[in-house]
Amino acid sequence: MAKRGGFPGGMPGNMNNLMKQAQRMQRQMEEKQQELETKEFTATAGGGAVSVTVSGKKEITSVTLAPEVVDPDDIEMLQDLIVAAANEALRQMEAANAEVMNSLTGGLGGGFPF
Repeated sequence: MAKRGGFPGGMPGNMNNLMKQAQRMQRQMEEKQQELETKEFTATAGGGAVSVTVSGKKEITSVTLAPEVVDPDDIEMLQDLIVAAANEALRQMEAANAEVMNSLTGGLGGGFPF
């Protein structure tokens, strides 16, 4: 009669290897995340009139405005340019983050059950 439960052929050893690989991948992901947090991403809008830099921690670290873009009669344009540059810098940071995570997970994504 066949034995119920368990996996013939040394599955516990394979499970240990799988767990070690998962732990190693988790360490690598944490290291890469820490690396990303130290990087900065800069984007411009309005032909370079507005420049916004964000950190890997998703924080705006600087906003630079060209003097000619500061028009008290057209505050809305300046606000739009700042938003556009900030959003582009954040997209760059997210793309770099996704690239690092995909390289670690082989494109599997983050849907691990552990």
